[in-house]
Amino acid sequence: MSRAFVKEDGPDTVPLPDLPISPHPNYVTPRGLAALRDRLAALRVELARLKARTDRLDTLPEKAAERDIRYVEARLASAIPVDPAAQPAGTVAFGARVTVADDAGAEAVYEIVGEDEADAGLGRIAPQSPLARALLGAEVGDTVEWRRPAGKVTLEITAIRYG
Repeated sequence: MSRAFVKEDGPDTVPLPDLPISPHPNYVTPRGLAALRDRLAALRVELARLKARTDRLDTLPEKAAERDIRYVEARLASAIPVDPAAQPAGTVAFGARVTVADDAGAEAVYEIVGEDEADAGLGRIAPQSPLARALLGAEVGDTVEWRRPAGKVTLEITAIRYG
């Protein structure tokens, strides 16, 4: 085949732009650190599978996997492991599972975890979230104001657990 028909310098050879990295310190729980390592291993397996395909005309999936690997590697390199069991008992800090009650008496449990581990559906919140900022430093019996788009909510800390 003539070299005139081979596309060497086009959008297919350009890597995807990197995912944005948070400017905040990358505190991680032991569970969060393990999840990042597992995710990196899975991404490397997926990239190897994609590169082993016989039909590699579409390289976008490979580029996405490479981009995701760069992101997870950067998050692992910047990780600051925090052992929740070493946190001050009785005070809300990173890694705490905090039980709160609102004015109506409805209880909820939130766990302050790293950004990559945060999952609102599981009650896991990042330390930079408005709720976590309201809770950090509080003790059992304290009330805090959670400023949210729907308005302020007053929460009473009813329990703090670590580990």
